[in-house]
Amino acid sequence: MTPPRTSTVDGILHRTATRTPTRTAIRFQDRAWTYRELDDAVTAAARALLGTGLRAGDRVAAYGHNSDAYLIGFLGCARAGLVHVPVNHRLTGADLRHILEHSGSSLVLTDPHLEHRLPGGVRALPLRDATGSLLERLADRPGTAVLAVGGPGADDLAQLLYTSGTTALPKGAMMTHRAFVHAYASAITALDLKETDRPVHALPLYHSAQTHVFLLPYLAVGAENVIIDAPDPDRLLELVENGGVDSLFAPPTVWIDLARHPGFTGRDLSGLRKAYYGASIMPVPVLERLRARLPGLAFYNCFGQTETGPLTTVLRPEEHAGRSASCGRPVLFVEAGVVDAKGREVPAGTPGEVVYRSPQLCDGYWNSPEETEEAFRGGWFHSGDMAVRDAEGYLTVVDRIKDVINSGGVLVASREVEDALYTHPAVVEAAVVGLPDERWIEAVTAVVVVRAPVTEEELLAHARERLAHFKAPKRVVFTAELPRNASGKILKRELRERYGV
Repeated sequence: MTPPRTSTVDGILHRTATRTPTRTAIRFQDRAWTYRELDDAVTAAARALLGTGLRAGDRVAAYGHNSDAYLIGFLGCARAGLVHVPVNHRLTGADLRHILEHSGSSLVLTDPHLEHRLPGGVRALPLRDATGSLLERLADRPGTAVLAVGGPGADDLAQLLYTSGTTALPKGAMMTHRAFVHAYASAITALDLKETDRPVHALPLYHSAQTHVFLLPYLAVGAENVIIDAPDPDRLLELVENGGVDSLFAPPTVWIDLARHPGFTGRDLSGLRKAYYGASIMPVPVLERLRARLPGLAFYNCFGQTETGPLTTVLRPEEHAGRSASCGRPVLFVEAGVVDAKGREVPAGTPGEVVYRSPQLCDGYWNSPEETEEAFRGGWFHSGDMAVRDAEGYLTVVDRIKDVINSGGVLVASREVEDALYTHPAVVEAAVVGLPDERWIEAVTAVVVVRAPVTEEELLAHARERLAHFKAPKRVVFTAELPRNASGKILKRELRERYGV
């Protein structure tokens, strides 16, 4: 029997189902689930998973697109005491094999059309088939909300969240039920999540921000959630205009796509009340254009990383004036510091590494003791983000420490250069990296996507007018698109490899 003082991920859903059993919990395509139906389906899925011979603590990977079945599979694992391992459905070959083997996953929940990508000998169970969701049909089985075998404890692992791997092989952050429950409370309070909101969940559910900052917290407050397979601009604008949704979280790349879409200026988007952005740095010029088009829309900047639940700071709507570049202040259950290379707190206004202490933090990295010890040195979790904190506690991220450019012995933060380039009307996207250079050590190089003809010299001149000479790019490279991971983060490592020859 579940201990009376235990709070778990699946318990979040069960409490809401007890409180509002007939309220619609999720919609996916033409299917809708009440909170009671969803809770019963989770119990049935947990029984089915344990019926395959799995035991508490076993790892179960999930390799599929967004669906109601994906959510039921995750919560079913949580209720059964299994450790869920979400995997980017775009991964193939060695990358996919690494996560499955490193995690020691005993089973993979997968979409049938993706099963052929799995390494040979991997045991798989389809999440859905041509007639709908396999796990959906489990809801027809009678059952109670509590498994006879008992449930997990608060300190048991709920997921292994593999980091995005922008600089190295992904590591599995060990997230407990307790960490997630704290993270949900932080998200609900910092982001003003309400039962009356109508959020759409468009980013991949294997991504921690969409699942753990929005979907699960919204299930906790009892909102009606719409799940779609991808952040398609046409679909998102249609949902907003038709009144189906009023809340959207997306990375800057999706907001950029929406702002460029012809329907953005022609459709009635007045029903959109809350706009959340995060996963990567939002260029200030892009944010200003969005706010000018939708002046009544409440914008929230969400910042964090996989290992922290993943939300750590929020810049609320009323805090944007004069602070558009800031990622805000720490959320309810997060303590943040800014330190130098020796771990000493730096004065306000001085760049340093952001470090955290929090019950939301992971327990370390799966089977990676050296990486765990390095990340948690000095009793704090070291984020790898460089930021400046002002006298009122607001943080502004300058760069990833590994992305800071050493140009002629002077450190240059790529974000400042990128913001300068975004002010040019022809620039759609920009990423600035340091490439090897005999004279400068690293030459500040801009890789840009443009919407109209523009020359390299024009962009260089534009940047020099707005930046100190040593910060201005030495070179501009044009490309059709920038490489990104699933969360929308630009893969600067790939740019350095591609153009650093």
